[in-house]
Amino acid sequence: MESVLEKPDWIVLGIYFLALIGVAVWVVAQKNKNTEDYFLAGRNVGWFVIGASIFASNIGSEHVVGLAGTGFESGTPMAHYELHAWIVLLLGWLFLPFYIRSGAFTMPEFLEKRFDSRSRWFLSIFSLVAYVLTKVSVTIYAGGIVVSELLGIPFWYGAIGVVVFTGIYTVVGGMKAVIYTETLQTVILILGSLIITYLGLQEVGGWGQLRETVTSVSPDHFNMWRPMSDPDFPWTGLLIGGTIVGIWYWCTDQYIVQRTLAANNIKIGRRGAIFGAYLKLMPILIFLIPGIIAFALTIQNPEVFNVERADRAFPMLVKTLLPVGLKGLVAGGLMAALMSSLASVFNSCSTIFTIDIYKKLRPEKSERELLTIGKIATGIIVVLGIVWIPIMDKIGGGVMYQYLQNVQSYIAPPVTTVFLLGIIWKRVNSKAAITTLLAGLVLLVLRLGSEIYYQPQITSGEEVPGFLFQFATVNFAHMAIFMFIFSVALCIAVTLATAPPNYALIKGLSFGTLSEEDRAATKGSYSTVDVVLSVLLVVIVIAILSYFTG
Repeated sequence: MESVLEKPDWIVLGIYFLALIGVAVWVVAQKNKNTEDYFLAGRNVGWFVIGASIFASNIGSEHVVGLAGTGFESGTPMAHYELHAWIVLLLGWLFLPFYIRSGAFTMPEFLEKRFDSRSRWFLSIFSLVAYVLTKVSVTIYAGGIVVSELLGIPFWYGAIGVVVFTGIYTVVGGMKAVIYTETLQTVILILGSLIITYLGLQEVGGWGQLRETVTSVSPDHFNMWRPMSDPDFPWTGLLIGGTIVGIWYWCTDQYIVQRTLAANNIKIGRRGAIFGAYLKLMPILIFLIPGIIAFALTIQNPEVFNVERADRAFPMLVKTLLPVGLKGLVAGGLMAALMSSLASVFNSCSTIFTIDIYKKLRPEKSERELLTIGKIATGIIVVLGIVWIPIMDKIGGGVMYQYLQNVQSYIAPPVTTVFLLGIIWKRVNSKAAITTLLAGLVLLVLRLGSEIYYQPQITSGEEVPGFLFQFATVNFAHMAIFMFIFSVALCIAVTLATAPPNYALIKGLSFGTLSEEDRAATKGSYSTVDVVLSVLLVVIVIAILSYFTG
């Protein structure tokens, strides 16, 4: 396999890795004194770093390659998920004040403070298993492909090399190393991808020519609003189902929320979320549009711009459009996307294991011992990730990747329900929370099990009579809506049928239990600038939704 990089590219890539190592060494030299230092960077991180870290954690190499591939193949419908920027605002304005007020390190710990230890145990174990089987495995698999393509080395070397490199600085430096290296990686990734978008538009002949070329072959390519009956992208599923998944991912998942908890007050955390929300709009411009550009170029000049598979759209642009030197920068950006996602998930896994499981079982352990356990836990996650590679390699990126996307739609509804209702309505009690979470797990297993069972019939388009087949074939985004409605109804019913919680114990953790001091502190935690920037972001999201209507 031949590398697409030339000598100057390798020099640029080398400088980038040296800068990365330099940041990691600087962080390690500052020493982690306790678990707050190791897992939450001492709760003393600025808004710029928090926002950059939120963005970098979200963008993995499979996101870069996959989103450009979707742009190439289907056009703009998947932009709905990138417009979840407004949900990141929801994290800053609605959820974060309650999280920071609770003093929790993790999302399961917050559930224990709001409900009871059963909810904490459920979410801890559920999150760990989900991370190893989905986030870690998919990121490593996609990353191995990207690295082997760019550097011309076998898949195994690429995957293990990046996992080990990322694992070392995550184990040694903890959250500080993750969050500061991610800031550097965000800058590199955005810069490299913006250059590709600019050069691609130049090559196509500008935005007008791009629209004209693409719509002459695929009239619906620029339409985000597909009919409700569309098998892949129904607008109802993307808009409503996507929002349910978005609230789970952006507002309740340890992987993202841990970045904002690293702030030393609500104001800094919220500003980080607002900045992260603006960065979240970038993928449409720097990943999705390049995919559409690749589609236009294959129409205009198929001899030079040849894309065998949709997921090859972004690497093809790197190979054909970028001058020597810049290829090295973009290669660094793609590897940065992979490493930042991996580092985030390694750190989140070790935080949940150490704080929510080990410390709960062994409360007498000292801070020093907990730090050691955190490092060992990260190391084990790294090993599990590597062990999972051959399994991912055998299954491949096709059907398995599709299932992993679907799984998020089935995980989200009960968790979103419990967090959202728990914060909005003080009457929700621990029985309602654990019943909703367990019922959600049963539905998740039923849906995935029936999907796998009927896979041959679904693939061939064969109709099978019976409720279970109908249940297995409902669009995954619509299934998220049905599961959410069921979860909310169940949570409310159990709440009203059982005794109310002890409001003194959940003081400050729900809207109905806020003291005058809490309300005053929340009011004093934002300025006019925060409000104006948040409103402006919502206006931009609405404008983009209105523009891409066909």
